[in-house]
Amino acid sequence: MFFTKRLYVSFGIVVLCFVFAFIYPWIHLVGLLLLWTLILLLLADIVILFANKKGIEVHRKTKYQKLSNGDDNDFLISIQNYYSFPVQVKILDEIPIQFQKRDFVFSRKLKIQEIQEITYKLRPVSRGEYHFGNSIAFVSNIIGLAERRYIFQNSEMLPSYPSFLKLRQYELMAFTDRLTDVGIKKLRKIGLSSEFDNIKEYVIGNDVRTINWKATARKNQLMVNHFRDERAQQVYSIIDMGRIMKMPFEELSLLDYSINASLVLSHISFIKQDKPGLITFSNTIQNSVAADRKGNQLFRLQEALYNAKTGFQESNYEVLLNHIRTKITQRSLLLLFTNFETLSGLKRQLKYIRQLAKHHLVVVIIFENTELHNLLNTKATNTSEIYSQTIAKKFDYEKMQITYELQKLGIQCVYTKPQQLTVNTLNKYLELKSRGLI
Repeated sequence: MFFTKRLYVSFGIVVLCFVFAFIYPWIHLVGLLLLWTLILLLLADIVILFANKKGIEVHRKTKYQKLSNGDDNDFLISIQNYYSFPVQVKILDEIPIQFQKRDFVFSRKLKIQEIQEITYKLRPVSRGEYHFGNSIAFVSNIIGLAERRYIFQNSEMLPSYPSFLKLRQYELMAFTDRLTDVGIKKLRKIGLSSEFDNIKEYVIGNDVRTINWKATARKNQLMVNHFRDERAQQVYSIIDMGRIMKMPFEELSLLDYSINASLVLSHISFIKQDKPGLITFSNTIQNSVAADRKGNQLFRLQEALYNAKTGFQESNYEVLLNHIRTKITQRSLLLLFTNFETLSGLKRQLKYIRQLAKHHLVVVIIFENTELHNLLNTKATNTSEIYSQTIAKKFDYEKMQITYELQKLGIQCVYTKPQQLTVNTLNKYLELKSRGLI
């Protein structure tokens, strides 16, 4: 049982009555009357609240038994009133300590036997275990002098996995051919794929070079060969887990952005009949999942990335090169999620990337520093800010030099903002597939 602010204010008024009774004696009787009325109301309030053993019921529900990292996850609190009178309820839901919210309280008025639902969203920004505590309810009636506390044992642990909500979103769009809704470009076919699909009737717009003259003679109408994208190609997401990937943007690290994008890419490539695979590395190889089309492949990739963490060591590209030479014998698409802040940093690793590009199609994905652009877009007002903008411009120009250096050597490159990583990576994958480069 807890006393409310209304009770303390009421007692304060009674005390003031007794104080003023020293000046005006007739107020003493008023004070006594108010005091006994307040005591009777308080007793009545307590009896009413505690007469019903099961006054209310509170449940916390979630759609999935896990959290999607970097996304808004929906939660629902269901409240049911079993009292025979309307009540005022304050709900305190004990959410995980990672969210650092101390005022997570909801207030609702419930009629007799009414059920209400409260929805809220939580956005985790790191992978791992999130421990939810109990749901605590404070109930008061129309008198409002006391509150009854209920503690509901809703404690549970929900693991935070890489963004599977985006994965489902892109999966649905891929099936319904609506990827353009989120910025995925539809690319015109360049040339012909080598994998034959079927023979169909000629329609205006078909390439006349694909006319099948033998089928045309048999059917007595123009028939054309149709080709499809080559399938069962290996698509590896290679994620750098060195210290450079600790850099945060909008509370998510570059590693988390890369993990979310690689999972979506793996899922879409799986739908496109390709074989997704994964390699994570820092100073050693951390995880390696061979490219495959087994039914549990996406689950294996998700589990491999669930507890992936960046270290403080510098990434060793020589170890990566030796591992790929040993384990990946077939020409594959290698999407390297990494980041180079300086041209000298790229040149130290360039010889290993060029060795990879001799046997595989390598796409180096590096990140645009959006904080630098925000600094460059603000107007300098003093000498110190001018110096800061000059240094920022130097770093921004060096990033452009890095992309130019890679393209000059014939290595594919994606230079993207962290927030647009998934869309730009998918665009590059679809572009390479449509050009038949894989």
